[in-house]
Amino acid sequence: MATTIAAHRVFVSDKDAAQAHHVLETLAGPEGSLGVKRGEEAHRPVPREVGLLLQAVLQAVASGQDVAVSTVPRELTTSTAARLIGVSRPTLMRMIERQEIGAHKVGSHTRLDSADVFDFIRARQDRRRAEFEALRSLLDD
Repeated sequence: MATTIAAHRVFVSDKDAAQAHHVLETLAGPEGSLGVKRGEEAHRPVPREVGLLLQAVLQAVASGQDVAVSTVPRELTTSTAARLIGVSRPTLMRMIERQEIGAHKVGSHTRLDSADVFDFIRARQDRRRAEFEALRSLLDD
């Protein structure tokens, strides 16, 4: 069974960028604090994470960048997780055996929670940045 990741791409025109920039300027409140109002309904807050996502999309569109938004299932196959992490499936299986990343069995199949995969990717990026900064500080001395 393959895990599919659905994606939607938006190619940005100059008009789209200008509209997004205008919307960003009119947003009030702290980062991620958005609300929706339709007609005479009361203002309803948008969940913080959704607000952060919408603001990031608007910022990208306002700067003229094309945007791709995708959905990821909560549970990933090892092939999909390996592709997201940027390693081969056998390498991922060794990482699971060494408990570098969490996984669980569904019948005879190994599955990974998407949150664990993205946490692993973020932690690896953080480690790489710290190592790069340490190297850079050595070169600056």
